[in-house]
Amino acid sequence: MYELMQLTAWGMEKPKAYGAFHLTFMIGGLFLCVLFAFLLRKASDRANKIIIFSCGAFLAVCEVYKQLFYTFYIGEGSYQWWIFPFQLCSVPMYLCLIVPFIKSKRVSEWIYTFLATYNLLGGFIALFEPSGLSHEYVTLTLHAFIWHILLVFIGFYIIASGRAGKKISDFVMAFAILLFLSSIAEWINTDLRMYDIKMFYISPYHGTPLAVFKSIEAKTNWLVNMVLYIFAMTAGAFVFFLVGLLVHRIKHIKPPKKA
Repeated sequence: MYELMQLTAWGMEKPKAYGAFHLTFMIGGLFLCVLFAFLLRKASDRANKIIIFSCGAFLAVCEVYKQLFYTFYIGEGSYQWWIFPFQLCSVPMYLCLIVPFIKSKRVSEWIYTFLATYNLLGGFIALFEPSGLSHEYVTLTLHAFIWHILLVFIGFYIIASGRAGKKISDFVMAFAILLFLSSIAEWINTDLRMYDIKMFYISPYHGTPLAVFKSIEAKTNWLVNMVLYIFAMTAGAFVFFLVGLLVHRIKHIKPPKKA
């Protein structure tokens, strides 16, 4: 397996933030996200399930490659626990594979709302602050950029197709999903505390690497930092929820009748 992974271990200099590589992928990616979200906005329920599931399957295939590369090439056969796939931006891989099979329309709307708010926010932040996306290997860098661009597409598409919830209660349920997933992340952080593992960046045992919150944690403690981090994410996600409502209302404004 090492030899197989070595075939794709093409080295590269880490792309600089707002350099040619970063700007090309960010601007070009955002353009394609808007374009395809617009073109697919009228997808039927069946087509929607295919689109969402295909996104999840693509993410899963990419993640399998990443796990194999880190384990057998970088780790030389030793699993790298810090890349365990349960970060906030990893969650869409699971949700996109699950939601097409959920029978309840309300539950589906809550998941779509979560994808169109919290995960859309995560994709945007990563693209505009790309330090975590740049690697010393071509495939890992492409993986990171394409992954987060796809998160943005999924969010845009859900908003454009009107499948996210339209009520405040729907956003509240998206927040509940965040809390539930954060609880799982914290359980992983606790159970695997012997490793440098920071799921959702809220580990009580290993400090957060996020610049602003790293400073907050140093001046206060882990719990205060976690609460402020979740609050900040929720505030940003709520902005995207309001954008979704605005798009929905614009779509449903009827043109004035001719005299």
